[in-house]
Amino acid sequence: MSAADPTCFPADWLLPQWPTPPGVFALCTTRAGGASEGLFGTTNLSFNVGDVPAHVERNRQLLAQAMQALELKAGRRADAARPRQPVFVRQVHGSHVQVLGEGYSGGDAQPADASVSDVPGLGCTVMAADCLPVLFCHQQLPVVGAAHAGWRGLLGQDGFGVLEGCFAAYAQKVRQQPGQEAMSDAQIAAQTMAWLGPCISQPAFEVGAEVQAAFVGPDPHCAPLFEPGKSGKFFANLSGLARHRLLRLGIAQQFGNDGSQEWCTVANPSQFFSHRRDGSPTGGTGRFAACIWVA
Repeated sequence: MSAADPTCFPADWLLPQWPTPPGVFALCTTRAGGASEGLFGTTNLSFNVGDVPAHVERNRQLLAQAMQALELKAGRRADAARPRQPVFVRQVHGSHVQVLGEGYSGGDAQPADASVSDVPGLGCTVMAADCLPVLFCHQQLPVVGAAHAGWRGLLGQDGFGVLEGCFAAYAQKVRQQPGQEAMSDAQIAAQTMAWLGPCISQPAFEVGAEVQAAFVGPDPHCAPLFEPGKSGKFFANLSGLARHRLLRLGIAQQFGNDGSQEWCTVANPSQFFSHRRDGSPTGGTGRFAACIWVA
C-alpha cells in the first residue's frame, strides 16, 4: 500500500504499487479530502446513499482533477480536448461488464459491476464500502479494466462471475489492438496484472453456511478460505477468494490487498467507508472508489 503525493490530492489516497506500462494510471480514494459530512465524510462518491448531491458532485470533480494531476506529475501534457473523467457504472452485485468507448459518459442506464477501456481519459471506476475493487492492466498494451467484487459478484453462476466477465471483455479489447488478433486467453492472462484494493477482511466477514457451500461445493479448493464461526456460520476471505479466481483465469501477477488488517475497510474507520460497520438499509455510509485509465 502506498499513499499518494499530497501536492496532487489527499495524502492518504492510495497509489497502486505495480509495474504498469507508461501511459497507464491508477488511483484509489479514501475518506479524505472531499466535501461530504457525517457518515459520508469526506469523499463519498456515491449519489445513492443519501448524501447531498452537490457534495458528491464536488467529490467526483476532485477525483477527475486527481487523475489529471497524476498524469501531469508523470510528465504528461494536459489534453484540453479530452479531459480526464472517472466513469461510474450502476453496480448491482452482478457480473455484467460495460465497455467504455468514445462518447460514453457513464450513468445509470444499464447495470454493470465492471468496465474495460482503451480510450484515453475514460477511467474505469468502481465504488466500494466492504466489497473488493479489482483493477486489470496489461503489461504492455493500453487496455485496462475494473471490477466490483462482492461475494455475489465473485460467485456468479456456474463458475462465471464478475472477474471472469471482466477478463473476457478485457481480453476481447486486447485482441482488438494492432497485431494481437490471434492472442489466446491464456496468453493474455499471462501478460495481465491485477491489483486488489481495500475490502472487508476475513475476521470481520461472517457469512452463512449457504454462502460457503455455494463456493466450496463446485470448487473444493475454496475450502481453506472459509474459517468456521459460531452457529454454523463462516468467516470468508474475500480477497483470498478473488485471488483464487484470478489464478484460475491464469492471472498470476497479483498486487495489493494481501488480506492483512491494513487493507480492511471495517478495521480502519478513519480511512475507509464500511457498510457492515456503519451502514443501514437506506445507505448510511459513503463509498470510496478505485479507478484505472489510459492516458
